[in-house]
Amino acid sequence: MHLTHGLELFPDQSVTQMLFKEVKNAAELRQCAVEGKIKGALINPTMLVNPFQVLVAANKAVNSQTIGKMKTRSLYSEIIFNLSPTNHISEAFKRFGSSDGDGSVLVVLVHDKDEPQLLSDIRARVSGRQVPAEEVSSLTDHAKIKKLYKITPQEEKCGTLLDSVVCRMATKDVM
Repeated sequence: MHLTHGLELFPDQSVTQMLFKEVKNAAELRQCAVEGKIKGALINPTMLVNPFQVLVAANKAVNSQTIGKMKTRSLYSEIIFNLSPTNHISEAFKRFGSSDGDGSVLVVLVHDKDEPQLLSDIRARVSGRQVPAEEVSSLTDHAKIKKLYKITPQEEKCGTLLDSVVCRMATKDVM
């Protein structure tokens, strides 16, 4: 049900993604994340094309944390920030962060490989149905994503939407 990947550049770290639908307590979850009771990023899955997109954002966040160059205050807020094509932190939270009325949420955890994952704690907190994280693409709002990332029809002809999104995420720091 969840998806866990090790980070190649940080072999001691793993990223776990958990997708929930029919969430009834999104406001409570968001408050818990703000208060630090949930050690994870709560992401609006409608703004995601593929779990790989989250893996790229998490990898960038761990790298920024390691070299001391984070633009936000925590690793999990850095993941949400890295999903955005712009350098506006508040805009990133508005577009990619979970909102109080959301019916679905993707929870992203970064943890040591040896550390026991806190998956049962997350499952206990979320009042909703867990589905395989790979199903995130079934919730994607393609029109919103194309508009936000400014994807042109020509670009779609030579690559996938995921290619375009990841390219913008990876290069936003140098533009």
